[in-house]
Amino acid sequence: MLGLHESRSAPPGAHPAPDGCLAPTDRTLYYPCNYCACQPTAASCPDGPSIALRPQCACTHVDVKPTHRWRRALYAVLMLCILAPIAWSQRGGFRGGFRGVYLEPNVPYDGRFTFARIRYTQGYRLAWGVDYPRMERNFLVILDDLASLVLNRNATNVYTLDDPGLAKHTVAWLTEPGYWVPTDAEAKGLRDWFRRGGFLIIDDFYFDRQWDVFERSMRMVLPKVRFFRLDASHPIFRTFFTITKLDEMHHPATSAARAEYYAVYEHNDPNARMLSIISFNNDIGDYMEWSGEGWYPVNVSNNAYKYATNFLLYGLMH
Repeated sequence: MLGLHESRSAPPGAHPAPDGCLAPTDRTLYYPCNYCACQPTAASCPDGPSIALRPQCACTHVDVKPTHRWRRALYAVLMLCILAPIAWSQRGGFRGGFRGVYLEPNVPYDGRFTFARIRYTQGYRLAWGVDYPRMERNFLVILDDLASLVLNRNATNVYTLDDPGLAKHTVAWLTEPGYWVPTDAEAKGLRDWFRRGGFLIIDDFYFDRQWDVFERSMRMVLPKVRFFRLDASHPIFRTFFTITKLDEMHHPATSAARAEYYAVYEHNDPNARMLSIISFNNDIGDYMEWSGEGWYPVNVSNNAYKYATNFLLYGLMH
C-alpha cells in the first residue's frame, strides 16, 4: 500500500531570514552545509532549505593569534571543510574536476535509445555531473545485455530543463537534487515535459536538509506536489527484476541514510501516471559508477543496477 510522504518544509515564505541565513528568495548561494564536519553558524533558519552563509567547522574551534599566517591557515582549513564533501561525491566522476565538466556533444536521434541527463544552471552547478559519464556507460553495458532495447551505449545527451531537445526523450536522469535550484524557465520546461509524458529518475541525496532543497525546487515545478512513499508491492519494483526488500541499500556517504523511494503522480493521484521516481537516502548512480573498481560490495552494486533497470524500463513503458 502506498504511504503519503508528508511535506518536510513549507513553500518559501516572505518573512526575512535571521542574520546568517539566506532569505527564502535568495538563490545566489546553494551549498547546504549539512555534512557532519560542518554546521551553520545560525542556530535555526525559518525555512529548512535556507543555507548558512558562513559555515562554522568543528576543526576550526581553536584559539589562534590574529596573525596573517594563522589567518591564511584558518582560511585553508575552512576551504577544506567546505570542499572535501564535494570532492568525496565527485571522486573523478566527471572529467575536468573543479575546473568544469567536459560535455560530450549530444548525438542526433537515429532510432536508438540514448541516455538523457539533466544539467542544472543554478545552485552548485557542477553537482549534476558528479558521475557523468562513467555511470551511464557502465549502466548501458549492463542494460544492453539484459533487455532487447536498441540503444546507444557510447553517448549521453545532456540538456537543461528548458532545452527543446529534451522533448525527444521519454526518460531522463537528474542527480544530486539537494543542490538543484531551477530557474523559472527550467521549472516551466520540466512541467511541460511532464505533461508531454516525460518520466524523471531522481537520485543521490540524503537527509532532511537536502530533501528540503529538492522539495522547494520541485514546488517551483508543481506547486501542489505530493510525495508518495512506495513499498515493495509497487509494480515499478517488478518491471524487470523482482525486488522484494527495499531496506538493503543506503547512501554511500553514511549507513544512517537508509534508502527510501517516493513517487510523484499526475494530479497527485496514485492511480494516474507516475511522473517521477525518487531514490532518497541512496546513490544508485555512485554504486554503478564505481562497480568495476571494487569500492563497494558486489551485491550492493548489483542492487543498484536492478533499481536503475527497473526505473528506466518502467518509464519507457508507462
